[in-house]
Amino acid sequence: MKRVHVDNYTPKYYSGKWSWSAEKDCLEFEPHNDLENARERYITTNGYKFLRIIDQEEELIFRQAYVRDTGTYDFDTLVINDIRDLVLFLMPSDFLTYRFVEFMHRPAVHRLIHALIIYFEYFLRMVEFVLVRRDELADQIQSDQTIDMKKTFSIYLSQYRLLVARNYSVILKGEGDMAKYYHMKEIINISDTSRDRVFHEQFLAVMTQIVWICMHRRAYNVIEMEMNRLFRSDHFVMARPEYLSFTPAERSLLYGRNHKIVNYRTQISPLVQELEHVAEEDMPILWIGERKYRGNDKRIAEMELEYIVPGPQLRMIDVAHGILGHPKDLYNTILDLDWPTVRYSNFSLGYDPYHIIRQPHLDIPKIDALKARKMNENYEHFYKVYRIYEPHSVQILQKWLKRDKLVQFYRSGGLLLTNVVSRCEKELAEKVPVTKVDQVISNYFKVKSRLRKGSPYEPDNVSITSSRIGGFNSPRQKKTPQEYYFD
Repeated sequence: MKRVHVDNYTPKYYSGKWSWSAEKDCLEFEPHNDLENARERYITTNGYKFLRIIDQEEELIFRQAYVRDTGTYDFDTLVINDIRDLVLFLMPSDFLTYRFVEFMHRPAVHRLIHALIIYFEYFLRMVEFVLVRRDELADQIQSDQTIDMKKTFSIYLSQYRLLVARNYSVILKGEGDMAKYYHMKEIINISDTSRDRVFHEQFLAVMTQIVWICMHRRAYNVIEMEMNRLFRSDHFVMARPEYLSFTPAERSLLYGRNHKIVNYRTQISPLVQELEHVAEEDMPILWIGERKYRGNDKRIAEMELEYIVPGPQLRMIDVAHGILGHPKDLYNTILDLDWPTVRYSNFSLGYDPYHIIRQPHLDIPKIDALKARKMNENYEHFYKVYRIYEPHSVQILQKWLKRDKLVQFYRSGGLLLTNVVSRCEKELAEKVPVTKVDQVISNYFKVKSRLRKGSPYEPDNVSITSSRIGGFNSPRQKKTPQEYYFD
């Protein structure tokens, strides 16, 4: 990753200027890294202040202590864990509880983030389509084919919303390892409403930040408005001047056929509405990522391919999910695109594997595509899809809980925050224990055996194993249904 600040050397003095303060009647020091406008330094999401930029010291601390380790899978590629770690570093101190940090490292949350990124990738395209058509249709009459095309687009977007609802329902019902986060207390069977409300607010704020950063930090207000609408309802969307207002026809196009607004006492979230009204031809979508689809419905096959292919391999199927799968060399520490590096990468309309030069677009569906889907056939499945994730240790969670103390310790001079040359000079001056050759070789083989394929076995139960942050493992590598992490 490129550095936000050109030099990685932290000066011993604060850069700034002295000026006379008429109020205090004395000289006052104004550091350059403190911006005059607080909105430039912070961004408010659901009432919580997240850091928008980081200074030179914070950048060095993040790169030394919290960046994903080089021994992890696909270290040189941006994955969901990279975006999540950045947001955990930028989020307020109130969020740093063991329960919340551990929750954000769970596989079920990882799957929900993955589904949300896919959904918002197409939702933003649909919003842009709606705004363009709003200007074009000012003095035009729509044809029947245009109406059918919009209906198809709306149903396709509802299918992605259904995928998000499926993953969210696992967390909502407290299934599996999500049971400890369920709002109902055991034995007494009483809902912990106050703590669960705060936890849900923090969760939505972090989800908004993750999706916003993954979408190249564009359309923040649209993402925040839709995130609150998805997980709650329209009653919780505030009337803010920066939010877009849609006509009833545009709302029907964006929110789908299952969207209904009733009294706030009986209102349920749009995600639950999608699960309550699932069309018969959309039933296989609920099994995407759980078992391999067998049938002749091309739409479901495309969704499955888009969902199970890991982020680092998205370029192989020519699909873009924000910044997922992009090389880290094209981005800086806070995951902003470094345009000078992009210019020297020789990307063009003919060679653009990461969809940086090409504009986002919607493929025009075929005529009567919805009628053809109702005549498709589904067959019995034979393959299960197992998900594998990078493990998180207790030490990693404890490091996140001590984030503020660690930052203060670094800034107070507890550890050296200088360039590589100064750090090497200090290590040479001190007596550092030398690592033996046998230990270096042992560490190498330990990392290699963890990341490479396992030994083959007799295929009595054939399975397909996919990784959300790595590549595909061999079908001969046997995995149990309860296994979620790398060995």
